[in-house]
Amino acid sequence: MTSLHTFEKATLSEVCPAGEAWMCEVKKGQYFRIIDLEGNQAVDTLFISAENPEERYSATDTLAMNQYIYLEKGTSLYSNFGRLIAVIHDDNCGRHDTLGGACSCESNTVRYANETYPMHSCRNNFMYALAKHPIAKKHNLNVRHIGPNINFFMNVPVTSDGHLKFDDGISAPGNFVEIKAEMDLIVLISNCPQLNNPCNAYNPTPIQLVIRDGEEA
Repeated sequence: MTSLHTFEKATLSEVCPAGEAWMCEVKKGQYFRIIDLEGNQAVDTLFISAENPEERYSATDTLAMNQYIYLEKGTSLYSNFGRLIAVIHDDNCGRHDTLGGACSCESNTVRYANETYPMHSCRNNFMYALAKHPIAKKHNLNVRHIGPNINFFMNVPVTSDGHLKFDDGISAPGNFVEIKAEMDLIVLISNCPQLNNPCNAYNPTPIQLVIRDGEEA
């Protein structure tokens, strides 16, 4: 059973259903928490600058600056302009993937079978939100603003021969990651609908999203 978390200082607390898209704005200095309500759920996430949407989270800059391929508590996230965009303020999961990318109809076909092409995917979620969500319209966002994403709670180890492996998730019910925004951000999430690999235990489940003001507020 899903158990929601409550926060006294929360300015927003919403649930994103299994397999769906979600979008919000987070102001500089606010904290944004993603809660894995039932465990083993992958959460594909994009961070885009609200001031200049051409600036967004960059996997290459983040990995280069941190000299580590996984994201964890204390990791600084950088933009494609080389600027600090956010910091992982708190986390009780352990590590998060920034290499595996977002599933798509095309990647499902290549990895699994031609029959999987019509299945729902994270890229479809991103495209739908960018086409329909009021925040996307406000900032004139479109598919060009889809870049490399973070896969929170997803377990993608790198093998000794340099290949990526999609393994069972390492998250448990109630695990969370909390990000402090270092600039005004647009957050776009696909609560991954993947049914072909174990990143969601073959059973996508809902997540809770919470925004709270900084400690000084």
